[in-house]
Amino acid sequence: MNVCVLGAQWGDEGKGKIVDLLTPQFSVVARYQGGHNAGHTVYVKGRKFVLHLIPSGILHEGVTCIIGNGVVVDLTALFSEIDGLAAFGIDYAGRLLVSDKAHLILPYHREIELLAEARRGEHKIGTTSRGIGPAYEDKIARRGVRVGDLADQSEDGPLVTAIRENVAARNRLVGDSGMRWQDVVAELRTFWPRLQPLVADTSLYLHRAIEDGRRILFEGAQATLLDIDHGTYPFVTSSSATAGGAATGLGIGPKSVGTVIGVAKAYTTRVGGGPLPTELTGEAGERLRETGQEFGASTGRPRRCGWFDAVAVRYAVRINGIDALAVTKLDVLDVFDEIPVCTGYQCRGELVTEMPSDTAQLAACTPVYETLPGWRTSTQGITRFEDLPREARDYIRRLEEVCGVPTALISTGSDRDHTIVREGSVLGEWLAPSVTD
Repeated sequence: MNVCVLGAQWGDEGKGKIVDLLTPQFSVVARYQGGHNAGHTVYVKGRKFVLHLIPSGILHEGVTCIIGNGVVVDLTALFSEIDGLAAFGIDYAGRLLVSDKAHLILPYHREIELLAEARRGEHKIGTTSRGIGPAYEDKIARRGVRVGDLADQSEDGPLVTAIRENVAARNRLVGDSGMRWQDVVAELRTFWPRLQPLVADTSLYLHRAIEDGRRILFEGAQATLLDIDHGTYPFVTSSSATAGGAATGLGIGPKSVGTVIGVAKAYTTRVGGGPLPTELTGEAGERLRETGQEFGASTGRPRRCGWFDAVAVRYAVRINGIDALAVTKLDVLDVFDEIPVCTGYQCRGELVTEMPSDTAQLAACTPVYETLPGWRTSTQGITRFEDLPREARDYIRRLEEVCGVPTALISTGSDRDHTIVREGSVLGEWLAPSVTD
């Protein structure tokens, strides 16, 4: 059984921990979209790892990790991450493959994105300004540079031709600040000796792994509500962050995706612009932010915080065909006397229970809450569902009811071991220790 792990909210749900927890059951972990704007944080025995491009499975020996064709790759960021892992004694040799069809993020992409965000003024999207969007734009416009292009470094080859034309276009767009195409090419040439051993036809590799019966874990970045097609457009990322993106972003058949696990915080957060119906301001929002340490792993930006939005998660369940949820950061709610859950919206005088497709309409919505009692005692580190306070168990069961799917995992702390595995769930047979409800 293959498994796809993805975000069921607006990102930052804790996917890295879930992937890390599941990885020992798999031979391959494959990342299928996004760039180094992702920040997957994993704690192992108190040590913190933040991974941006490399799949979280790299922390486990013997597991092959793949960066698929749907990912856009900044080579400086990639090798910085590799060097950081090596400093902790984590060997990637023979275990990390990069698709020859993955597109590259180049210096002019970062400059173009910074300029585009500045020109939007108060209507900024809130991107990380790391060049991800412009790299995908070049990909769609058929002027991008792919990893495999570095193999031909001749003056009339696709690498040099594309960069020469793109730098000239960039200089016409933002003004000539001295960027030379020759310098961009020279930098890429320095990367190639180190990159070449990692480059592979990863679609073929995955096809053969599937034929051999090896289990594959598909890792998504960002989240459903940030998906380019199904998110709160235009306040979205530039790639397909939903389960469908696993097929196109890795070159596998849709039937190979298998079970889909949606990761959702026990509350809601968002970074950047766009609607967030349950957003809290003032003391309650600050309390959530500080207790949950809600600051971006990639950027350090404070996250906007709010109560759990079941309308948004139900939508993610439908779009992705989610089989079960992994609920994270339950312990953050330990300090609250009462915990509201949004079960619908009031939109222009009407009750709405499904996610509006119009972003302006969503921005005009106010949440309809039902309030559940808090438990006011620590749940941190609990590993058995039956050991949770009754109110916490009731809270989880209510989330299952309003979202329409069961929970397979519940995270009660940052460390790998601070996790409840639900017995009888889609993952219960694989993960130990088994627990009872």
